[in-house]
Amino acid sequence: MHSLLSFNHHGAQIRNPHKRVLLLAYQSLGIVFGSLSASPLYVYKVTFSGWLQHHQTEDSVFGACSLIFWSFVFLPLFKYVSIMLSVDDNGEGGTFALYSLLCRHAKLCLLPNHQAADEEVSTYFGPGYSNRKVVPSRFRRYIEKRKNTRTGLLLVVLLVASLVIAIGVITPSISGSQTAFDLFESKTLKHHGTHRLGITFSPIVIIWLLSIALLGIYNITKWNPRIFQALSPYYIYKFFITTGKYGWASLGGIFLCVTGDWQCFFSFPGTEAMFADLGQFTATSMRVAFLVVTYPCLMLQYMGQAAFLSKNFSAVDTSFYASVPEPLFWPVFVIAISIGIVASQAAISETFSIVQQCQSLGCFPRVKIVHTSRWIHGKIYIPEINWILMILILAVTLGFRDTTLLGNAYGMAYTSVTLLTTSLMALAMTLVWHKSVMHTLLFLLFFGSMEIIFLSSSYMRIHRGGWLPIMLSSVFLGVMYVWHYGGRRKYLTDVQNRIPMKRILPLGPSLGIIRTPGIGIIYTELATGIPATFSHFLTNLPCFYQVIVFVCIKTIHVPHISHKERYLIGRIGHKSYQMYRCIIRYGYKDVHKSNEDFENSLVMSIAEFIELESEGSGTPDWSGDGRLAVVRTSEKTGMRMVMSEAAKTAERVGSGDGSSISISISNWAGPAAAAMRSSSKSAILRRLKALYEQEAPAHHSRRSQMRCELLDKDYKHPRVKEELMELMEAKHAEVGYVIGHSYIKARRNSTFLKKLAVDVAYSMLRRNCRAPGVALSIPRISLIMAGTNSYI
Repeated sequence: MHSLLSFNHHGAQIRNPHKRVLLLAYQSLGIVFGSLSASPLYVYKVTFSGWLQHHQTEDSVFGACSLIFWSFVFLPLFKYVSIMLSVDDNGEGGTFALYSLLCRHAKLCLLPNHQAADEEVSTYFGPGYSNRKVVPSRFRRYIEKRKNTRTGLLLVVLLVASLVIAIGVITPSISGSQTAFDLFESKTLKHHGTHRLGITFSPIVIIWLLSIALLGIYNITKWNPRIFQALSPYYIYKFFITTGKYGWASLGGIFLCVTGDWQCFFSFPGTEAMFADLGQFTATSMRVAFLVVTYPCLMLQYMGQAAFLSKNFSAVDTSFYASVPEPLFWPVFVIAISIGIVASQAAISETFSIVQQCQSLGCFPRVKIVHTSRWIHGKIYIPEINWILMILILAVTLGFRDTTLLGNAYGMAYTSVTLLTTSLMALAMTLVWHKSVMHTLLFLLFFGSMEIIFLSSSYMRIHRGGWLPIMLSSVFLGVMYVWHYGGRRKYLTDVQNRIPMKRILPLGPSLGIIRTPGIGIIYTELATGIPATFSHFLTNLPCFYQVIVFVCIKTIHVPHISHKERYLIGRIGHKSYQMYRCIIRYGYKDVHKSNEDFENSLVMSIAEFIELESEGSGTPDWSGDGRLAVVRTSEKTGMRMVMSEAAKTAERVGSGDGSSISISISNWAGPAAAAMRSSSKSAILRRLKALYEQEAPAHHSRRSQMRCELLDKDYKHPRVKEELMELMEAKHAEVGYVIGHSYIKARRNSTFLKKLAVDVAYSMLRRNCRAPGVALSIPRISLIMAGTNSYI
């Protein structure tokens, strides 16, 4: 796995471990800790501007400072730096990492086409984790028997994702004047890649942290050196004795010290970003950045600002800027504006990453995913989500026009996310790492009780803006769950309607149809059996390609799957049937790149499977749905991909508007060339192909520059070379794609809620999301659609 900062700005990998850690720590300051570093601008202002405006005494200020200090000790330092950063799923962090760990180590998975072969992936059971030989605990057996446990766990994970998206709507709305600028940034700066932003923004964050640390030392020395006494928890006791219920109600302002900047656009805010961005950095690098730079600088600033407030209570509304010496005001003001820009870019890609992971797990409608970084895998941009968020942000900004109400909404959403993450972590401690119930309860009670106290304080503000994240997250949660429910029911319907092998095999090698030169790629969600759409297609058009490949693209509960373990190839029926099954496996953080040469990779994988089969490493020659073998293309394969030489033949195909299009064809000799020419005899077909090549020149260029070539080597069985030749000729002749549509509808006797979910909500989402062919980047000229209707 390529970590985000394993490379310098030239893309060269850094091999020295110490330099790598330092570079990762340096860049994490600009990506992870930007929003957290901006919190001193408003924490004291928010804390004392509400119910505590009549309790502005020295003891109250000391108590607030003590609460900030110990909140930092228990949550960022103990919970995240000491514990959460030690928890990862093959280097990845975040809510989906915890969910995937739970699904792999207990029977809580809801992915429809899970197979035992998926558990053979090298990263499925990491070192130090449980395996299938461990005797399950009584608690694990109890929750695995409950049918609703898996659904409940998925709902919790989707609720966290919905709250994160809601935070992305609320945070830029708090500063209406900055909203337009943030929206502009979301379309421009993120296209430069997170690694460049880290290199660019880290100096700004470092200068800011050092500046506020020096300001803190200055204010402590000048105004009140006794502020160090506030480190004693005794002042927390005095704070609540003096302020009573008003002190408890003001905890939302205190909690902002660990949440980060309100104006962090689409950010996974504050300390939560350390865990969410674990896959982009390393635990060691973020610990170095936090303990050496971020934590001491912020503590000095909070103590210095408290020392200033203890002698200047009237300046609470502008406590930060009022504590800055007059000659330094404008330089600090400029740096503060810069840190606001940095905070707005701290984790903008996290929202897109959350949506992409939900889509991979079948919980979000299909959207367009654009790669924004050449060097870094997983840096993405989603145009549809960006536009939806822009509309929501503008609506919230114009509708509320009050930063206090939006701040209450922000606090409600963030405290809910932290509490749900703590709950998932406690469950993982029991099911994944087999910690005792006592250890799990101690973790849950210690950290969960503090977060519940902060959350209860936020619930007092439901009527003052706290209802907004509840409404937004409910809408997003409804969309995600309806899409998951509809997709799962559609899959179960496909399983029930699949064609048994005993009906296919007696038809003989021809399958009772005309087999034409070429390869037919049939997409299906089924990992076994023949989809009903294939029978529906043959019934209406009894003609199909010579080579048939059933392709199933599925997601496994691991973050990434290497290319060498991605392809599972098997044979369906006797060799003379020329039918194959290919299962392509992705991790939940893997992104399907549109520029991948899928056709060639698939053909090379089938070619290697044919050789493995002949050597006895694959499936035997039998007439069933054969076993699957993990294959990877290599130099040992009997076929290889080569760049075609300069085209020696060119056809001029006239277009409708009188212009002409030039098509270059490699000088292939033998049956491959004949098959290609015969497949292009139709003038209408040539014209359609030319039009497509004009619309998608990049895709056509990649396909035309690569071709299959059979190596001159000795094979153990003569039939192997012949079969490879047939595969190569079919590839050169034509490649067609078939996608089956299974439209589901609720039965007439179904409940009203089911009809609403399936016939209205799911149907609307399906019609308005991207079509499967577009999402898979399939050439339109080669795409065939086949649909069936099913009632559930």
